[in-house]
Amino acid sequence: MADAVAPAKLYGTTDVDRALGTAATLGRFADGDLLSILGHQGERRDRGEPIRRSEDHSLQPGTSAWSDLGST
Repeated sequence: MADAVAPAKLYGTTDVDRALGTAATLGRFADGDLLSILGHQGERRDRGEPIRRSEDHSLQPGTSAWSDLGST
């Protein structure tokens, strides 16, 4: 917890509290883990919502090529 005091001055208590919750959930309390989580949270916040593609824009070719398998 003492390691969370200094980052709280830079990132704010809300972000540090969320990072501590994430660290507790994942069991990540090694050196540098809290700062790594804070950095990741900052990157995600700057990007906004993730882009989710529908099945219409898939690169997966499908399984129709396998339909004739075994029909000889």
